[in-house]
Amino acid sequence: MNTRRSCGECCTRLVEFGVAIRGQPILEHVNLHMHCGELTAVIGPNGAGKTTLLRAMIGELPHTGALRFIHQGNVEDSKPLRIGYVPQKLELDATAPTTVLDLFAGALSRRPLWFGTGKALRETTRSKLAETGAEHLMACRLAEISVGQLQRVLLALALTPVPELLLLDEPVTGLDQAGIELFYQTVSRLRADYDLSILLVSHDLLAAGRVADRMILVNRTVLCDDTPKKVLGDPLVARTVGFAPRVEELAADGTPDQSLPREQCEFPLEGEL
Repeated sequence: MNTRRSCGECCTRLVEFGVAIRGQPILEHVNLHMHCGELTAVIGPNGAGKTTLLRAMIGELPHTGALRFIHQGNVEDSKPLRIGYVPQKLELDATAPTTVLDLFAGALSRRPLWFGTGKALRETTRSKLAETGAEHLMACRLAEISVGQLQRVLLALALTPVPELLLLDEPVTGLDQAGIELFYQTVSRLRADYDLSILLVSHDLLAAGRVADRMILVNRTVLCDDTPKKVLGDPLVARTVGFAPRVEELAADGTPDQSLPREQCEFPLEGEL
């Protein structure tokens, strides 16, 4: 867990944020603030609107309300908020020859890929991949790398250029315990290096609680917003997600208690909106 404190000089805010799909409300009256350098975990039951929230924030879904970035002195930035996004999964064609470098080129260059990649693009790709421990994958085909390796590649791409807000949607789904720990260690280091605001959606409540500064319980709207220890200890969590997490595995301030075993506590992903 990163113990570095936020500088407190900037803040991303959701104000009366809402999403409706085909006239059906999915999210309503979401009010949230995320300071730079802080990681906020989003938990909730299936269909609560967690993934919908992230998709609306990056512009994939229409929304009501406002998404704002506030600088020091409570000055709102008039420019669009720079957002990095790591999806839960990436649909890949196993027969496609697309490499990791091709993925970066398609996202960062205006030149058609068949014209090749320039030296500057290759150096940018190599540098960003190195930040997530994935430099050695640059020439690999996307369909041939592991789930954990792909997530580190997508994390590197989400940081190019460095965003003001990083959104992570179930980024460790399908990873073993070693892969989960490596991913979260990488995220903790990067948020310290860049003073990033991070919004993490997770179905693994205790794993999220170990890395987060704050946690919010969402079910159509924000039901709880506090430290992981306080949120996971709220009886409303058990009623909403269907079980009571073992909050004794978190220290008083929500940080990891290394003296206790790291058993995971999960609920299914099916049906998430």
